[in-house]
Amino acid sequence: MLLHLRVQNFAIISDLSLHFAPGLNVFSGETGAGKSIVIEALGFVLGARGDVGAIKDGADKMTVTALFSAADLPTTLRREHQIAGDVFTLKRELDKKGKSKAFVEGHPVTVSTLAQLSRVLVDFHGQHDHQSLLHASVHLMLLDQFAGHETLVQKNQEAYQACQAIQAKLDAARMSEQERERLLDMSQYQLKEIEDVNPTAQEDLQLEQTLPKMKHAGRLLEMAQGAYYELYAAEDSATSRAGKALRTLQNMAELDENLNALSQDLNSALVTLEDAASTLGTYKDDINIEPDALDRMLARHEKIKRLKTKYGPELADVLNTARSLREKIDQLQHGEEREQELLQELEKAHQKLLRLAGELHEKRMAAAQRLSRRITEEIRPLGFNAVKFSVAVEMDEENLGPTGADKVEFLFSPNPGQPLRPLKNIASGGEISRVMLGLKTVLASTVPVMVFDEIDAGIGGETGHLVGQKLHEAAQERQVLCVTHLAQVAVQADQNFYVSKKSANDNTEVQISLLQKETLTQEIARMLGGTNKRSAAFSHAEELLKDAKRL
Repeated sequence: MLLHLRVQNFAIISDLSLHFAPGLNVFSGETGAGKSIVIEALGFVLGARGDVGAIKDGADKMTVTALFSAADLPTTLRREHQIAGDVFTLKRELDKKGKSKAFVEGHPVTVSTLAQLSRVLVDFHGQHDHQSLLHASVHLMLLDQFAGHETLVQKNQEAYQACQAIQAKLDAARMSEQERERLLDMSQYQLKEIEDVNPTAQEDLQLEQTLPKMKHAGRLLEMAQGAYYELYAAEDSATSRAGKALRTLQNMAELDENLNALSQDLNSALVTLEDAASTLGTYKDDINIEPDALDRMLARHEKIKRLKTKYGPELADVLNTARSLREKIDQLQHGEEREQELLQELEKAHQKLLRLAGELHEKRMAAAQRLSRRITEEIRPLGFNAVKFSVAVEMDEENLGPTGADKVEFLFSPNPGQPLRPLKNIASGGEISRVMLGLKTVLASTVPVMVFDEIDAGIGGETGHLVGQKLHEAAQERQVLCVTHLAQVAVQADQNFYVSKKSANDNTEVQISLLQKETLTQEIARMLGGTNKRSAAFSHAEELLKDAKRL
């Protein structure tokens, strides 16, 4: 679970620390108070895209630090990130120049590493995710996520890419003689341009390290000779004087054993001094002050620089381009001879792709039935007495792609007598919210933290009460963070935060306070439309809290 979050210079937050409880944590407040900023900050520290525009005015950078329970991480990830304790920290910074830094337990990592950890720690549902549920392309992804088809989908993608690669070779073999000659000439010219220089791996880095020494060879030689003379060659050199001092100290130690340690230290220092002199002697002997050698090195560096500009940006890219060009030239020169062979390869690869797509289809059909039952069970208590929910899977062998040949669509019937129809055609905003809540509850069953930013959009009354109860139930198995406008949801929380904005001296700050008893009742009453203790809203707030066993 998420234990603590510290947000610094993020949007209109200067420095904010929040401690979270197990179960359901709810954020409420007036519209525009900044409730979603906390959710955005959590997303940022978990690898979401950072925007320099979100850095608070006057600050150089924004920083978010999150403390999680280590029990939530798989053993492999704990070992990978050297997490030995019961808790671990994630930290991310973004400065005005757009430079981002990320850390796990104080060790630098990439932002993609934070995103990898996010997938096993937190499941986010933002304000705009409702609409994504209306797109059939998302339905396929969600079904595969539910069923754990990642390995099989990956195999299907690889088989599809193999088919595409063979098809490209076949197309090259079938092109016109004039087009083939044109591409062959261009590829041979480009390859010759690289091979004439014939760079080796990391040669550019080696040149960049050597050139400064070559450019200043004369001065470096003069200084190296002087230093070597002072250290070793002169009659009264440093090593000579240190040797004399050591012999004297050794004689003294024979008379006073307390000087033995000092004698050993001086002996070690003398050895280090002699090693330094030896290294310096080798260095000066290796200095090349031949002008032609510098000219050749500069010319070589310039040629490699031009290749990187044209085929780079890195030298490794240039070498990869050369390999690709050799393969392309071979295909163009021998394409006609290989056409029949390629046709056979393509048929074999296509059959493999078709077999994998068929296997994926069978597994999706079985998973679709399980997901349909699970979603129906989750959303029926949310005001759908006769709801029908189905995941339709249809295979089109003529439309094989990287994810197989299936079209997946969620079908929905909220009322008795209504046929199942595509979700996008009949679901209202409130219905979508409830379906999304059920879907997220099912799909995030193994994720320890769920985050909902206004899951209650488009609902109210008794339906809001049902959604609040469902969130409370979900929070029995995992931690839930929720931004809400509904009193019916807020009363179900294990911990309530009130979010407000304070403006002074042309500066606006978000303030978040933990609600307890009286302040909680006042906030629930405000959400119901009144704050006067004698108002019906206040009495209603007390009733809701008592029903939820919060008073």
